[in-house]
Amino acid sequence: MAGGAQGSTGILVPLPLYQSTREGANWQHRMIKLALLDLYEGFENQGMRGIREIVHSYAEHSGLDITLHEFDVRRQLEVPDLSFDLYISSGGPGSPLDSEGSEWEARYFSWLQQVEAHNEQPDSIKKHVFFICHSFQLACRHYGIGEVCKRKSTSFGVFPVHMLMGAHHEPVFAGLADPFYAVDSRDYQVIRPNHARIKQLGGQLLCIEKERPHVPLERAIMAVRFTPYFFGTQFHPEADAIGMSMYLQREDKKQTVIANHGEEKWRSMLEHLSDPDKILYTHDHVLPNFLKLACEHWQTVALG
Repeated sequence: MAGGAQGSTGILVPLPLYQSTREGANWQHRMIKLALLDLYEGFENQGMRGIREIVHSYAEHSGLDITLHEFDVRRQLEVPDLSFDLYISSGGPGSPLDSEGSEWEARYFSWLQQVEAHNEQPDSIKKHVFFICHSFQLACRHYGIGEVCKRKSTSFGVFPVHMLMGAHHEPVFAGLADPFYAVDSRDYQVIRPNHARIKQLGGQLLCIEKERPHVPLERAIMAVRFTPYFFGTQFHPEADAIGMSMYLQREDKKQTVIANHGEEKWRSMLEHLSDPDKILYTHDHVLPNFLKLACEHWQTVALG
């Protein structure tokens, strides 16, 4: 699985350590193809590394053969086609509003509409999509499920996320506590959910941010099931202790947290990184649960 072409086919990321060695399993004659849409526009980030490592780990522990192709959406105008079995769309910098009318966003939404149209076909093998942070905000704007707007101040750090009624039955959240802890990093937010639109899509509002009784601001949406096959989070489920520690100790990020929450909160966030019940637990459950759900659907329907 070495090599890979760049262009409309994206970049093939080898998973040489994690291919299955089981014998006699007919369903493994066809690898599962995963497309990772990179919205970071070349900016330094820990998100892509985190997603790759989760996919690699899941492939290793599940015994599945998974090929991972990456698409540089914003710089190279790359989007995947419908030959992929599942998709993860990353976070990214900048405004989810200012890209309206851009060529890359038009291509991105065209891809999304194609996947949606495919899933609406009665006999199709459904394709699951996971939207993270910036991608989540774009999807919320695209589907009109809430108001996307700029925050009064940057949200950055480790925070509790509160489940709403029914979220405890969501397969992607299987095994999580309520509240659970996640990494939040954003200047924008989605508020004022359109419950009628969410219901029309067949989706569900799942999580909101921490309640702050002393702050007279609406709590932002933190997770939504858009459709039976599209799922998104405002937080970063791929974040791990290594990447978050690097960010929290960067002077600009440190000062952002201290300015908004105080130095004591900044120190407690650093301590939370090594707590197995905090972001490590979220890291080990949310995206792996999504991969399990999507891959099991593919195995069940495609291979009988």
